[in-house]
Amino acid sequence: MDCGLGQGDRRTGVAHVSRWRTPDDTELLAREGELTRLRAVVDGLRSGRGAVIEIAGDPGTGKSALLRVVADHARVRGIPVSQARAVRRPTVPYQIFVDAYGDRLAGETADEQRDRCRVFRGSGAGTGPTSEEHFRRGRVARELLAEWASATGGGVLLLDDVHLCDPESAELVAQLVRTPVPGPLLLAVAHRPRQTALPLLEELSHGVRAGSVVRIEPAALDPAAVTALLGRRGPANAYDPPDVVGSTESAGTVGTPADARRLCAAADGNPTYVRILAAADWHPDDWPASPGEDRDGLLREAVALAAELDALTPDAAAAVDAAAVLGDHVEPADLTVVSGLEPARVHAALAELTRADLLRPVAGGARFAFRHPVLRHVAHERADAVSRVSAHRRALDLLTDRECTAAARARHAEQLVGTDGVTALELLVEGAQEIADDAPATAARWLGLVLESLPGRDALRLPTDSLVLARARALAAAGRLADARALTHEVLREAARLDPELRAEAYLVSALCERQLGRYREAEALVRAALGDLPGSLPGPGPGPGPAPAHVAELALEYGRVSLLEGTYEQTHLLVGRAVQAANGAEDRTSTVAARALAALGDTYLGDVAAAAPAVTYCAGRLDGLPDTVLARNPELPAAIGWSEVFLERFPAASRHFGRGLAVTRAGGPQQMLPHLLLGQCGLDTRTGRLDRAVHSALEAERLARAAGAHDVAGRAMALRATALAWAQGTQQSAAVVALAEAGTHGTRPGDNWWAGSGVGALAQAQLLTGDAPAALRTLLEDGGGDGLPLLQPTLLPQWLGVLTMAAVRCGDRTGAERWARQADSAADRLGLPGQRMHARRARALVHASGHEHDTAVVLFDQSAQGFRRAGLPIQQIWTLVLGAASTAAVHGPAAATAQLDSALHLARHYGALRLSEEALREQAKLTTGTTRAHRPSTDRRQPLRLLTEREREVARLVGAGVTSRQVAHELVLSTRTVETHLQRIYRKLDVPSRAALARLVERELHSPG
Repeated sequence: MDCGLGQGDRRTGVAHVSRWRTPDDTELLAREGELTRLRAVVDGLRSGRGAVIEIAGDPGTGKSALLRVVADHARVRGIPVSQARAVRRPTVPYQIFVDAYGDRLAGETADEQRDRCRVFRGSGAGTGPTSEEHFRRGRVARELLAEWASATGGGVLLLDDVHLCDPESAELVAQLVRTPVPGPLLLAVAHRPRQTALPLLEELSHGVRAGSVVRIEPAALDPAAVTALLGRRGPANAYDPPDVVGSTESAGTVGTPADARRLCAAADGNPTYVRILAAADWHPDDWPASPGEDRDGLLREAVALAAELDALTPDAAAAVDAAAVLGDHVEPADLTVVSGLEPARVHAALAELTRADLLRPVAGGARFAFRHPVLRHVAHERADAVSRVSAHRRALDLLTDRECTAAARARHAEQLVGTDGVTALELLVEGAQEIADDAPATAARWLGLVLESLPGRDALRLPTDSLVLARARALAAAGRLADARALTHEVLREAARLDPELRAEAYLVSALCERQLGRYREAEALVRAALGDLPGSLPGPGPGPGPAPAHVAELALEYGRVSLLEGTYEQTHLLVGRAVQAANGAEDRTSTVAARALAALGDTYLGDVAAAAPAVTYCAGRLDGLPDTVLARNPELPAAIGWSEVFLERFPAASRHFGRGLAVTRAGGPQQMLPHLLLGQCGLDTRTGRLDRAVHSALEAERLARAAGAHDVAGRAMALRATALAWAQGTQQSAAVVALAEAGTHGTRPGDNWWAGSGVGALAQAQLLTGDAPAALRTLLEDGGGDGLPLLQPTLLPQWLGVLTMAAVRCGDRTGAERWARQADSAADRLGLPGQRMHARRARALVHASGHEHDTAVVLFDQSAQGFRRAGLPIQQIWTLVLGAASTAAVHGPAAATAQLDSALHLARHYGALRLSEEALREQAKLTTGTTRAHRPSTDRRQPLRLLTEREREVARLVGAGVTSRQVAHELVLSTRTVETHLQRIYRKLDVPSRAALARLVERELHSPG
């Protein structure tokens, strides 16, 4: 019997071999375990072992792709394959077997085989076979399969979509499962268990229990697989190469691990639903109300789902369209109203829809839901437009009679805009007000429809300006800051005609947008203009007489937020105090907590720990008692309290508050605070040793900030990411880490804003960690305001003075190191924070070690290491252990130092601090070679190129020889941009102003003796 594959054979798919996917296809992501099992079963055929494979799962999970793997693997090994797929349309008995090999059998010449073919094929469609005929056909099918497998040394029969089989085919498959064909035959069936005939399900389950059936159930994709499925890829090793260090923008739905997690959750890990949502331009803030803005993309990718809907009877199609209009959970009575079908026909349609697994019963009542929201959206979008509008009108009438919420009715009113006068518009306004805090993106969309559709100015109860501002607030909360800013400027164009409170609202929303975009000076100008323009406001930042009106107090708080981010809070803290007093008299107690939290963050920033600590404790307690719905209306609160707790070294509390703020925001709350919460989480995780999560949080914050146009926040995210990567990456990535930190601080200097000062410290620390102490020294002194670092944040001053001390020690500046260590001590005493005290103590230890006063140094190193451990700062603890190893060796001997470095190495590996692992190993190598001593860098000015890294020396020598940057890039296999970055650092380190000066210095060193 010839069972080879014929060219163009529809049953075997030969015409489609070129488009069959390889085992590493994206449809098979996260399927390594399943693929291994399938290949092992196929390989067993050559040993004479037959098998039955069941591939079971919901629609779209990749069952057919796994069958293709079986076919490909068998063909590679020369094993014949025959396959067929069951179809929904009316079929003859045994249709799937006729498609698989009936035509081939009909062409046989032997009389016996022709007789067997006639028995198998029967008389065609019409009456089904008798039980005797069915038994005979089953026996014939088994004989044919056994002969085929024996003649070819093995065979593979693949049957897809077996849940759609005609009853005779299903029974025959059950027979083959119950009594497997002897010999090397592999039978693989793929099906949806919810729709498969019960006798076949029973035989498959019995075979699994007996061990004669291998069951494969494709698991849901994880977020990493979702990212790969859509062809997106994050930066390798969690950092950007130098050439793209200034950008993490990525197109498409998935830009960060957090995006992938949200899309994965929306699609339940189903690869088909993932692709459909991506094609629809899915956005998490609109889900599940909307699949995305690209309707054509949705329907183009959802062809398989559309085919399921097309197979329905007219009544079932009408019922499924009505269910799509009604939403998540539907009841038969509601379907009767919206579909216009009689109750009996609705019940029959529901029975058909559940058999087709389009609708599923919901536990706890006679309700039904689509098997997945994606299917509901596909059904809704492909329905006839005129019928859909009528169905939405009936649904709206139904909900109105039940006095449902405005938000529930607005979902139907959205579909009736332009057909129902102003009634639909009024509903959309009322619904938007209800959901503005929980679903701002939807609220913004509804208000946008209203503003586009107004028949005339102030046609609704609310004036147009109020609607514009309400939409601006919703857009800002949804993270669309530039669009919100444009709307507020439209209102402020005629600010004089607005009443005071509406004018204050316009100024406030506009200032909020400017602040979130990082335009702090513009935000300050707006607030100052408002405070000077409004009745009852303050003439300046002074205390002023009497309490301020509520809208003025809110503007004063915004002024405080802006000045805090600008780094000028000391000029406005009295004004914020007045706002706190005004909030104390407000009915909304949450506004009091928000005002006090801002004041506490300001005191924390200024280093007034005595005032800040009790206020933060009070606010944290009130925050913990707030329900999520209230917290969603106060998005600034968890960020302010969390940052205060980070600076006050209350790390567990900060983790709780950042985590809760992120959870509320991701659940649909105001999105404009999401980057700030992520940055807080990143700063916290870097301090407490969760370096991988810190990097991912910074990446997500940067992407969100860039998408919103907040480049200042994006720069801060880059600087924080560089801080985490400086610990997490090894020396090979030093240049990339420093370049990332430099890019994060580019264009800002301390005094411009709060973030800039922190960015300078992050850059200096990265430079120091990567071995460039002179650059770290210059960065801190030049950008920190000189001696004492007056431009940097007071709360972190001991830490940055400690970095300055360490850089001075490594540059051989003992006098400067001593001075800055004393300053660190004084600053730490003023603050009284344990971690900052340890930074100062370690700075003193470094000074003593540099003077070979190891007896004193080893005590201070030990105290600071233990203090960092108690303060919850493990990275600093590890660094201190490594830095103090030389003093330990000098005082207690190499064995004690080795033990200390072993502890550091163990902790570094636990926390993923690769750079500190390398440092510990280098120190251990010094101990074994007997070269351990305090580090005293060469100050030989005759050889200044020693101050450069190896790569920088290569660049310097080529540039000094007159080679252009482009030629240097070609020679060293770098980008021109990277060469220019190296060149700027070379100029700073060597204190030369130009290429000509660099050429002279290089020439002098090349001809100097030694």
